[in-house]
Amino acid sequence: MNAPTELLKHVITRRHLLRAGSAGIGSLALNSLLAPNAFASDVARRGLHLAPKAKRIIFLFMNGAPSQQDLFDYKPKINEHHGKELFKRFDPKTKTWSKEGFIEKTQRLTGMTAGQASFPIARSNFAFQQHGKSGAWLSELLPHTARIADDLCFVKSMHTEAINHDPGVTFFQTGHQQPGRPSMGAWMSYGLGAENSNLPAFTVLISNGTGRPGSQPVYSKLWGSGFLPSVHQGVQFRGGKTPVLYLNSQPGESVESRRRMINRIEALNKIQHDTFHDPEIATRIAQYEMAFRMQMSVPEATDISNEPKSILDLYGPECQTPGKFAANCLLARRVAERGVRFIQLYHRGWDQHGDLLKALPKQCQDVDQAQAALVTDLKQRGLLDNTLIVWGGEFGRTTYSQGKASKAANGRDHHPRCFTYWMAGGGIKPGTSYGATDELGYNIAQDPVHVHDFQATAMQLMGVDHERLTFRYQGRRFRLTDVHGKVIKPILV
Repeated sequence: MNAPTELLKHVITRRHLLRAGSAGIGSLALNSLLAPNAFASDVARRGLHLAPKAKRIIFLFMNGAPSQQDLFDYKPKINEHHGKELFKRFDPKTKTWSKEGFIEKTQRLTGMTAGQASFPIARSNFAFQQHGKSGAWLSELLPHTARIADDLCFVKSMHTEAINHDPGVTFFQTGHQQPGRPSMGAWMSYGLGAENSNLPAFTVLISNGTGRPGSQPVYSKLWGSGFLPSVHQGVQFRGGKTPVLYLNSQPGESVESRRRMINRIEALNKIQHDTFHDPEIATRIAQYEMAFRMQMSVPEATDISNEPKSILDLYGPECQTPGKFAANCLLARRVAERGVRFIQLYHRGWDQHGDLLKALPKQCQDVDQAQAALVTDLKQRGLLDNTLIVWGGEFGRTTYSQGKASKAANGRDHHPRCFTYWMAGGGIKPGTSYGATDELGYNIAQDPVHVHDFQATAMQLMGVDHERLTFRYQGRRFRLTDVHGKVIKPILV
């Protein structure tokens, strides 16, 4: 009896084996979270990264979907055919399309226009001109952006599967139409770490447009970390006196007392980590440390009182009103030069199904001067070459009018088949245009660029191979581009 009893002392249960075996993994997770730069360097050393051309991304996301026909994709044929029926009619008896019309109606339309009896081609009410040495066509609604045309690359053949806002925005931000995946910024944080240990690697800024106030909400799942460690989720900077919630000390609380409190919480968390080896406990430790350091770094980064008058004038008067798009552009430049990897700006109000003639000029006035100033400011500071700026929405707008066309389109429906993005800096070929739509701007005629292609290209510019940066979850290796995506090499320097 004694021999078997003695042997049983050395038997390890499955639970004990898994707990002991996970200790090394937990320690690695803890070290990577407390020293993300060291972890990122190790990832690069193992060959998961390419030589980067950009150090950071500023993504100006126009939430609601801007109308490319009224801003960038100039189509004289639309003026010529204004008021005519866009779609051919299908005869089920002969199974043939009518000679009248221009496009065979085979694609899905939204419920907002699918029931229309007529789909009239609708011209833009706004004049277009060519600008710069590149001769880029831009609407009169964007005079400041027109002045930097030679710094921009227009991608006029973007397309997506999503036809409604929520899946469309989610697709661009996470690579999947259903929520729950890590956001693009979270992937960048996970793959590359942080340049500045006192600021998060991924920040989010939101502004509300004047074109259609209150339209299309923006929600935290868009900058979430999904199944990645939560330390990689975006940190929202808000307008007002408290840019980051729950960051400031309480009245009467000193820096020293807060440091002592965090040290004690960290000691308790480490006990729990050593017991359970849960990576999220390591994340919690890292977040407490980051929050403490941000108490000093965030007020300094968001304080524009030391900005010269010339810079404030460049961005326009609204840059001094926290929460406005112009203020967020200036703040984006400030955190970019302080080492933040991914800066996501959302500007709401572009969903012009109706009242486009009044709403679109207001929306453009919100962003035009500030976005041009951001490019100019980065360029004169020598930061544009290693900063990738991206501008666009979740899809485009229809060539046909939502409702009657009248003298010009006063409303356009969602259109995922083709739309325009522009990009600048960070390894992008300036003063160029890539891709083309047909003569009515309804379908892609040349060089299509899918959402996953855009994501793969942006990642390569940051030095990340989109096929190699993966995370194993529920038995599968996931990546931002899923199983798709190709780098658009012709637009790269």
